[in-house]
Parts: sequence; C-alpha cells; structure tokens
Amino acid sequence: MRILHTSDWHLGRSFHRESLLAGQAAFVDHLVETVRSERVDVVAVAGDVYDRALPPVDAVALLDEALARLRAAGARVVLISGNHDSALRLRFGSALFEAAGVHVRTSPDRSWEPVTVGDVAFYGIPYLEPELVRAAWELPDRSHTAAITYAMDRIRADAARHRASVVLSHCFVTGGQASDSERDISVGGVAYVPLSAFDGVSYVALGHLHGRQRMSETVRYSGSPLAYSFSEVGHVKGSWLVTLGGGAEFVPAPVPRPVGRLRGELEELLTSPRHAAYEDHWLQVVLTDAVRPKSAMDRLRARFPHTLALSFEPVGAALAAQPVRLSGRPEAEVALDFVREVRGEPAAPEEEDLLRQAIEASRVKETMA
Repeated sequence: MRILHTSDWHLGRSFHRESLLAGQAAFVDHLVETVRSERVDVVAVAGDVYDRALPPVDAVALLDEALARLRAAGARVVLISGNHDSALRLRFGSALFEAAGVHVRTSPDRSWEPVTVGDVAFYGIPYLEPELVRAAWELPDRSHTAAITYAMDRIRADAARHRASVVLSHCFVTGGQASDSERDISVGGVAYVPLSAFDGVSYVALGHLHGRQRMSETVRYSGSPLAYSFSEVGHVKGSWLVTLGGGAEFVPAPVPRPVGRLRGELEELLTSPRHAAYEDHWLQVVLTDAVRPKSAMDRLRARFPHTLALSFEPVGAALAAQPVRLSGRPEAEVALDFVREVRGEPAAPEEEDLLRQAIEASRVKETMA
C-alpha cells in the first residue's frame, strides 16, 4: 500500500499580508499529480487544514476542490483536525464524505475507530486539547502526553486485529524542531509527547511542526507545503511517499516564490552582485547602518520588489535597542513581557496564573467553535 503523508496546509494563510492561495492551489495540483503518477492508495492529511477556525470562503472552496480531485485521482483521503482548525466546522458533512471515501476525524472519541483500507487500519487522532478530554477520559493530568497515551492504548488494542496500522496525529513530539510559524500549544510546559507513545504501529503521520522531520523509521513529520515564516529558509517542502513495509521517500513540492534573509548596510545590499539571486525572493532584511537610512524600504524594493519585512540593527547599538521577537513565542510570555514593560516590574504570581487561565480558556473556546 502506498500512502502520501501531508499536513499543515493552513489554507487561507497569508505571508506578511501576501496571499498564499495561488501557491496553495499549486500544491493541490502537485498532490493530485503525485497521486496519479505514484499510484497512491491513501492521502493522509495530519491536521491544520485551515489556518483559522473561521476560514475565508476561498480557502473552503480550495479544500472542497482538493478533496474531490484527490478522490477522482483514485486515492482515499483520511484527514484530521489540527489546533488551528475548528473541529466542529471541519466535521460538517463527514458522514456523507465517509461514503465517498473521504474520512474526516475530528472527534477525540473516534480516535480508535479505524478506517479500513484493504487490510490496513488507519486511525485519526485529531488535535487533543487536554482540558477538553481530561474529565471524560479520567486522565491523571492535563498534559498532551496523558491524552495521546490514552488514545494510543486503545488504538494498539484494536490494531492487533489488522495486518498493518497507520496513525495520524497532530502534536509536538519531544525532539522535534519548531519554527516561528507554529502556534504554541503548551499548557504549563507540558505540550511535548514522547516518541515512545507511538510504539506498536506500522507508521505514524505527524502534523503540527512545519519542517519535514524523521523522528524514527516509522514516525515522521511531513511539514507544511509552503514556507510560512522566514525561519523556514532552507526548508525543503513536500510530502512523504510511504510504502508500508518498504520505507519512505520525500516528494518535494513546487516553490511558488522562495523566501530569504539578507543582512548588511543598505548601499552594499543595493549594489553588490552577490545578492542578485535574491531579487525574486520574499525577503526579510536587516539593515546594520550606523544611521538609519531614509526611505529604506522604497530603495530596497527598487532592487528587491518582494521585500516584506525590514528591521534595523545598527552596528554597536545597545542590546536594549534591539527589537523584541514576538512570532513563535508562547502567548503568555508575550503578554507577561508587556506587563513587565508597562509596569516596570513583573506580574505577581496570581496575576500570571490568571493570565494563563484566560489564554487557555480562549484556546478551548476556539477549539470548540
């Protein structure tokens, strides 16, 4: 059996206000062609199909088109919700989709209910917000490890009836390398799940981290199909083509526009021929001029028209003058830094607890939306 493992499409996402929909549509074209040319049996989509709980209508239309085309190309589709998706909205029509060969798994209590394709069982573990399943599953704590372990114990018990088993899961496995474009899912520092939690199955298709990663011979992240942050410079995007019992190979996806980073003084960036290769890139530029140049962005865009982010780090400037990084940091850390900045002292312990509770409540509400 041949499986195409993909994840983290984030349909509807923009990149520094630049629409990515055309690039995402090109990725769908690539997936359909790969299904046909490689005779793929099942496409496994490991969560974060949309970029937010209420996706724009053109993103919904693209998913509708993608599922129909993948099915028409001959593949069954197994899809789970991620932490960016609304489980309830993504679940709409799933009973009808099931009959058509598109299997949507967004309910935690269906994690151990297999989708059987031939003699292979596919289990979809959607993103599990620990607080939502803790009471019902009588978990010992509100950690992602406890939630995944509970689901995997039941999956292993059922998988014993089948020749082979594949698990889709949207989580952060210990040892994985994050980028700046994943939303933090930590609750009190317990977001990580040990690799050993996934022992005992034939293959695990992971989603959440945006860089392709091989956690073991049978546990992998496919990563996102496009770069969603400048921290992903150098990533090779695509999907894993898995042959059960025969290994896996990575299938690179098309690159609609590469991303890059440049650093230096403005005049050197504008005149040096060594930067010519970046003229068609989406760019993040850091200027190191001792004095901030006038009209820097306009001048940069004359040579690099797709410059999207510009910051200034003058050589010799004091550390306090450096910009504060916000992207990729947990929401609580950013909020607590703000409190410290405006008040001149850190939040009291009870204030910090209240803030973390509010952030967690907001996350739970969005998951249930």
